[in-house]
Amino acid sequence: MKENLSILIVDDNRNFVDRMIALLEDVKTNKQIYIASNYDEAHRFLSARDHDIVLLDINLPGKNGIELLKFIFQRNQQCEVIMITNHADGYYRDQCTELGAKYFLDKSNDFALVPEIVTAFTLKQV
Repeated sequence: MKENLSILIVDDNRNFVDRMIALLEDVKTNKQIYIASNYDEAHRFLSARDHDIVLLDINLPGKNGIELLKFIFQRNQQCEVIMITNHADGYYRDQCTELGAKYFLDKSNDFALVPEIVTAFTLKQV
């Protein structure tokens, strides 16, 4: 199991971020959680270090999450990207998966899947 997991949550909704942090408490591994509320903050976090998992919303102040997704994979970062958004239609899903997102979740209905996805990630890092 991977130790010292680095997770970056990129979302401007503080209530959602708090809910994600609470859900991630259920993941039984050492983890460091970083939070960015806009494109520029996330860009700085991603430029400063690699993260294992990035939880990424599409709607962000400044540039959107799709632009950030492009940046992540242009840098060849070996991270698992979980798009979690209210724009869970096929157009965005196709675009994000083509750009390298491993998961595409509906923020309203699928958020509870995040701990399971993160746990599965930690187990395959053995």
